[in-house]
Amino acid sequence: MRKMAARSPKDKYFGVWLIFFMLGLGTLLPWNFFMTATVYFTSRLKDSPLEESSANQTEAPGERSALEASFNNVMTLCAMLPLLLCTCLTSLLHKLVSQRLRVLGSLLVIMFVFIATAVFVRVPLEPLAFFCVTMVKIVIINSFGAVLQGSLFGMAGLLPASYTTPIMSGQGMAGSFAAFAMICAIASGSDLQDAAFGYFITACVVICLSILSYILLPKLEFFQFYQEKNRNQNPENSVNLMNPESDGKSADQSGQQDVSIIKIFKKIWLLALSVCFTFTVTIGTFPAITADTKSTLARGSWERYFIPVSCFLLFNLSDWAGRSLTAFCMWPGSDSRILPVSIVCRLVFPPLFMLCNVQPRLNLPVFFLHDGWFIFFMVLFAFSNGYLASLCMCFGPKKVLPHEAETAGAVMAFFLSLGLALGAGLSFLLRALV
Repeated sequence: MRKMAARSPKDKYFGVWLIFFMLGLGTLLPWNFFMTATVYFTSRLKDSPLEESSANQTEAPGERSALEASFNNVMTLCAMLPLLLCTCLTSLLHKLVSQRLRVLGSLLVIMFVFIATAVFVRVPLEPLAFFCVTMVKIVIINSFGAVLQGSLFGMAGLLPASYTTPIMSGQGMAGSFAAFAMICAIASGSDLQDAAFGYFITACVVICLSILSYILLPKLEFFQFYQEKNRNQNPENSVNLMNPESDGKSADQSGQQDVSIIKIFKKIWLLALSVCFTFTVTIGTFPAITADTKSTLARGSWERYFIPVSCFLLFNLSDWAGRSLTAFCMWPGSDSRILPVSIVCRLVFPPLFMLCNVQPRLNLPVFFLHDGWFIFFMVLFAFSNGYLASLCMCFGPKKVLPHEAETAGAVMAFFLSLGLALGAGLSFLLRALV
C-alpha cells in the first residue's frame, strides 16, 4: 500500500483530463442552450403564429408582451433557485447516494428533457402554456445539473488541484458551443422551427457523449489510483453536519474519519464566499441586462448577430479563456489578499453595462453609446469571471485534509450555486433600475 502511495501513474493521453472536460461541458450545456435560444423562446410568446417567424427575422418594433418582457428574468430565477437547493442537498447528502447514480442519473434525465424540448418545437402551444412548460423544463435541468455539478467537483477534489480546471474549462466551453450553434442556426436562413429542432438535437448528442465519457472514466488507471487511495485513507468516511469539534480519539477507535462540514467551512470560508460573490455579480448582470442591449451601428445583418455574437459568444469565449488560463497560471495564491480584492473590484461592471444602450429603459441615461464600449466591457467582465472563479474552485479542496476534499468540493459547488441564485434575484432589481 505504501509503495502504491509513493508514486501515481501518469494520465495517459490526458484521458481523465479530457473526460472531466467533457463532463464539465455536459454540466452547463443544458442551461446555456436554453439561455442562448431566447430568440426562439420569445418568438413562441408572441401573439403572431410561429410559422410566420424565421431564423433571420428580428423582433418587430413596439411593445413586448408581458411574457416576453419577463422571460429572461423568470428564466434565470427558475434556473438558479433549484440549482441552489439541489446543490445544498448534494453537499449534505452526497454520501448517501452513490457517485455513479448521481452522475449517470442526472445526465440521463437532462438528455430526456432535451429530447422532449426538441419534440415540443413541433407541438403548437398557446404562449402561456409554452411559457409554463419551458420554465418547468428549466427547473428540471438545473436541479439535476446541480447534482451533477456538485458530484463532479467532489470527484475532482480527490485528484490533483489541476483537475478542477478541466471541469471549469468545459463549463466555459459549454456557453461558447451553445452560442456558436445558435449563430449557425441564424446564418442557415432556415425556418425558426427547423433551426431550433436541430439546435436541441445537437445538445442531445453532446449529452450522450458525456454519458459515454463517464462510463469510460472508472476504467482508466490514473482515476482508479486516486479512487483506491481515497478508500485506503478513508475506509468509512462519515459526514458530521453539526459538530465542528468531533472527537478524534473516538473516530480513530471506530476506524472512521469524521467529516464536519462546519469544520471544513472554517478552512475555506473566504474562498467559498469569494466564488459566491463572483457569480452574484455575473448573473445579476448577464443575461438580464446584457441581452437587452441594442446595437447603435448600421442596421442590417450586424443587428441580427449583435446579441448572439457580442453578448453570448464573446462572453463565453472570454469566460472560457479565463477558466483555461488556470491550467498554466494560478496567481494570486489561495492566501493572497489580492484574490478577494480583485473579486470585489468586479462590482464596477453592473453600472457600466447599465449605462450602455440597454433598451427599453426608464431611468438612467445612455452614457456608453458605441458598440465598442459594450464589447470592451464584456471581454473584461467575462475573462475576470472565468479566471477568478476557477482559482477559488481549484484552491478550495486543497486547503483541507485529503479525506475532507470531496466534501470541500461539494461545499464550494454549493456556494457557487448560492452566488448564481443571489445573482438571479439581483437581476430583477438591476434591470428595474435601468
